Amino acid sequence: MSPLAESTRRALAAAQQAAPLDMEHALVLAELQSEHVPALLEVAAARRDRLFGKGLTFSPKVFLPLTNLCRNHCDYCSFRRSPGDAGEHTMSPAELRERFEQARLEGCVEALFCLGDTPETGFREYRAQLRQWGQQSTVDYLEWAGALALEYGLLPHTNAGILSREEMQRLARVNVSLGLMLENVSPRLCEKGMPHHKAPDKRPDKRLRMTREAGELRIPFTSGLLIGIGETLRERVETLYAIRDLHREHGHIQEVIVQNFRARPMIPMAAAPEPEDHEIAQWVALARLILDDDVSIQAPPNLNPASVGLLIAAGLNDFGGVSPVTPDFINMDHPWPGLDELYATCARAGHTLSPRLPIYERDLGRPGFLHAELEAPVARAAARLGQVREARDLARHIAPAPPPFAPGVTTAPRPQTDPTARDALDGGLA
Repeated sequence: MSPLAESTRRALAAAQQAAPLDMEHALVLAELQSEHVPALLEVAAARRDRLFGKGLTFSPKVFLPLTNLCRNHCDYCSFRRSPGDAGEHTMSPAELRERFEQARLEGCVEALFCLGDTPETGFREYRAQLRQWGQQSTVDYLEWAGALALEYGLLPHTNAGILSREEMQRLARVNVSLGLMLENVSPRLCEKGMPHHKAPDKRPDKRLRMTREAGELRIPFTSGLLIGIGETLRERVETLYAIRDLHREHGHIQEVIVQNFRARPMIPMAAAPEPEDHEIAQWVALARLILDDDVSIQAPPNLNPASVGLLIAAGLNDFGGVSPVTPDFINMDHPWPGLDELYATCARAGHTLSPRLPIYERDLGRPGFLHAELEAPVARAAARLGQVREARDLARHIAPAPPPFAPGVTTAPRPQTDPTARDALDGGLA
């Protein structure tokens, strides 16, 4: 093993201090050779243990890909479709009810709505389908679906891409949290030939604006860093600091996902190299050391099935949503680990694993961070999770069945935001 450079020694010493890491030292640690990464992981894991003890968490969820229609074309994405494409799908009200019931019977708590960005701005077929269901926009449909999920004892969390301030206010009435991966703060990735060139909603200024507005609205929020899409080490560091700065303004970011690119056939980046396990662990560790102490660090276990133990060693304290009833529709080639398996992996690493709500405990007592109408559903879900000691307990403590409904009824049409106005809001499609 080569000796540590003096600058690296100083950076590791700085990381051992109680305060979050400054950018100068973070840039040094971002360039660590793989042989020296274990020293960084040890420091980050020690900070995690100081902040969270030996308890790791996950959110038992049902994954609901409301629609895979999307106006963006990201070079690394295998999820998005256009009308008429093979696999194009928008979930119907009946389909949502079926999924909600499956999730209820398995003891799920989170209803994750994940979908393409503002498809009504690009696809008339989708707009027509919404009208058939009594909806005028995606946000109308999400608002209705969120209210229905609550009837099944599920707590909605929505990642719908770019939302306006007014749209977030509406969704906050039926969602305990919202999310938007920042991915990367560099506009360079939006230039011609780069992965976000044909993705107008991946412009960093839009994503920063929405994240800031969510904080102004006191909405518990998820952000994240995507690694392996052509970004530089400095751009990764700058992205984490941008998230930290936004959180320091408003205190609303409850978790940050460190997500790694995975190559798939039939995408423009099919031949691109994937980040190696030690690199993913390195960035989990850096996220823990850069971000403030009240922010959870998360990485998807299904995208790193051979290195879950390494992620724990890197300072991760949360696995995000794991579903016993649905696949990861964004990453269909990467199934969730079984919950028994995940519990056992944590135990081997000397940690416990517990289910959590999609709103973190730190935000439950903060004024304005949870809509009053959601307080009772959250309290009931928390009571159920409080009885869970192992994976099989989830299905033993389920929510009551919802009241009967009239087949075919969705909701009365409610004209809301004109979907064609979104281009003016977001600066157009180019």
